[in-house]
Amino acid sequence: MASTKKSRTKGFPLEKDDLLDMYRQMCLIREFEEACAQQYSMGKIAGFLHLYIGEEAIAVGSIKAMEERDHVLTHYRDHGYALALGLDTGEVMAELFGKETGVTGGRGGSMHLADASKNFWGGYAIVSGHLLLTVGLAYASKYLDEDRVAVCYFGDGATNAGAFHEAMNMAAVWNLPVIFMCENNLYGMGTAVEHVSAVQEMAKKALAYDMPAMQVDGQNVTEMYEKTKEALDHCRSGKGPYFIEALTYRFRGHSMADPEQYREREEIDQYRAYDPIPLFRDRLIEEKVAKEDELEKIQKAAREEVEAAVKFADESKDPDLDTLGDFVYADPITIK
Repeated sequence: MASTKKSRTKGFPLEKDDLLDMYRQMCLIREFEEACAQQYSMGKIAGFLHLYIGEEAIAVGSIKAMEERDHVLTHYRDHGYALALGLDTGEVMAELFGKETGVTGGRGGSMHLADASKNFWGGYAIVSGHLLLTVGLAYASKYLDEDRVAVCYFGDGATNAGAFHEAMNMAAVWNLPVIFMCENNLYGMGTAVEHVSAVQEMAKKALAYDMPAMQVDGQNVTEMYEKTKEALDHCRSGKGPYFIEALTYRFRGHSMADPEQYREREEIDQYRAYDPIPLFRDRLIEEKVAKEDELEKIQKAAREEVEAAVKFADESKDPDLDTLGDFVYADPITIK
């Protein structure tokens, strides 16, 4: 979350400690995702696994701008948000391993991370379905006068679903404090956006609902911070919802089961030049915010934290079979 300090580092919107913390978070997410790919290949992680490699700046920059009271909901590519919100790295990894020490006791796995204490209401597997839940939380915030903004992350493919348009319309009609954060990584699963969307710029879809919108460089973590802050201020002032299209690119396939036959290796290599982590690293060094060895220590610490998380997950117990039926249904309510 954002620092309360008023001073700024020259050329940046935040103090040095905040900038280095954002760099740490991006490194942590990258190391975590690379480790997940390895553990999946070893059979330690089962089910579907969707990696956030290449998109780290969006989660880190936007969440840094939020207040702790704000709500966060996301799609199933959700590890990055969990780590940016400060969930324990070991417990997140244990959840992917299906262990009882996971953030939801091994019951959610990779696609359904959640932590109510962080107002992180989970990753959702139904494409665009969580947008309506976000609108519900924003409605509650306005109704209860809580001054909380609900932020919803989703991919470009979700904008073609009916729930997207229902959510956008209701948010605009009711003037709700919600940010629709579209991560446009150019592909919906294995299909390029130009083949499935009549509108190529996702931000233009907000015009149909008289909603302010902007495109943001999703590979620039400080721009993500600044533009999200603008949108948050807009929502808090009672002006209603805001739409952000974060332009990004995933360096891995849609999931670990994706053979990636729909795009050329040359395209991926081309976008590697816009990797958000080395881009931010170079800026920090160029602007003399940090020295190279200082940033190397941060990256090394992130790698060691992830290694410890894998060890913790691997050594944790599997859930007892006797608990298989727990939490399937809510406890019955006795009406007197």
